[in-house]
Amino acid sequence: MERLQKVIAQAGVASRRKAEELITNGHVSVNGKVMKELGTKVSTNDKIEVNGVPIEREQPVYYMLYKPTGVISSVSDDKGRKVVTDFFPHVDKRIFPVGRLDYDTSGLLLLTNDGEFANLLMHPKYEVDKVYIAKLKGIPTREQLKSLDKGIKLEDGMTAPAKTKFISSDRKKNTAIVQILIHEGRNRQVRRMFEAIGCPVMKLKRERYGFLTLIGLNPGEKRELTPHEVKQLRTMASQPRK
Repeated sequence: MERLQKVIAQAGVASRRKAEELITNGHVSVNGKVMKELGTKVSTNDKIEVNGVPIEREQPVYYMLYKPTGVISSVSDDKGRKVVTDFFPHVDKRIFPVGRLDYDTSGLLLLTNDGEFANLLMHPKYEVDKVYIAKLKGIPTREQLKSLDKGIKLEDGMTAPAKTKFISSDRKKNTAIVQILIHEGRNRQVRRMFEAIGCPVMKLKRERYGFLTLIGLNPGEKRELTPHEVKQLRTMASQPRK
């Protein structure tokens, strides 16, 4: 038996908080009866409807993909381009990416059918650390990198403090390799941060998500997360940042 709002969230209908609002506002029924009590528990045999539409209850699954460049972080694309779910032809569940990586960015991406889990990981109050390796046009100074570490102003506001690490540079080609750790999830954030200091990104890869790394995977390869890894991510994402 599980709480009604959790089941709704896991089905990807809404976040748990939104599911609670749907319940208290009388939009949810169980076996034909409207339920407004948040403590209501349901079994796998109960028929749950939201606004008269039955929810599809699936066993939750959790995957990690090494997304190649040239792939859309979506379940479909109206231009016929390759999407991340194309790498999971054997999965019969309605999985979707947790957040996104740009078309021209590679690296670690999570996919699941657990809406509550996805919302928890993406919530701005809890977002987990993400580590990227960027190849830059131009060689940033120590002061420029420090400005990213302190937080830099973008068109949508100040970024949270980052952690940068200078890896290497090529003076002849005027390029550099820099590692950056952020926990926010704004659109094209890493690229915009480096553009703001005058060193545009030429190539970008997400190497780490929380404690998960790409070790053992090649571009286009994936694996299922272990129950322990899922539990660790839930714990990590549930701890508000100070």
